[in-house]
Amino acid sequence: MGSNASTLLRDEEIQEIEEQTGFSHKQILRLYSRFTSLDKTSSGRLGRSDLLRIPELAVNPLGDRIIQSFFADSPDGNIDFKKFMKTLAIFRPIRKSDGPGAVNSVENKLKFAFKMYDLDGDDKISKDELLVVLEMMVGNNITDDQLGLIADRTIKESDQDNVGHITFENFSKALERNDPGQMMSIRFLN
Repeated sequence: MGSNASTLLRDEEIQEIEEQTGFSHKQILRLYSRFTSLDKTSSGRLGRSDLLRIPELAVNPLGDRIIQSFFADSPDGNIDFKKFMKTLAIFRPIRKSDGPGAVNSVENKLKFAFKMYDLDGDDKISKDELLVVLEMMVGNNITDDQLGLIADRTIKESDQDNVGHITFENFSKALERNDPGQMMSIRFLN
């Protein structure tokens, strides 16, 4: 299938994707093969149901939120290979050659993580949003009261401006000691 993938993807497209994402030629071909195997209709586009066939996303408690991020700028609910690669590139490990504006920069990784919690897209994480995401992550393993206490404590510890919610700046400060560049990276085969 690898040779089939290379004939369907033009060299100019591969080079453009390399420049935009930092993935190697070989990685792009491998991921294109994966993309085409998910594309059951051979339309060159994937929908949400196609991404749900990725086992790691299907079992991830935040899988639906991650999948939703692929379609953020997609009015028709489908993505092409380039959009697929741009979203995956956020999770590419940071290399010394990556500049501060790289798609996989620590700041972009943090923005992605922040959006996982900012359910209404208002650039702040409220206690209610935090509760919804925490419930997604832990399911029925702890009580609503315990979830409420965790959310209250998280807001209190992260809300340096004392405004009752978490801003992106405070979110970033709270996570910077945990090495988000490493924490939000996936190793892609070469």
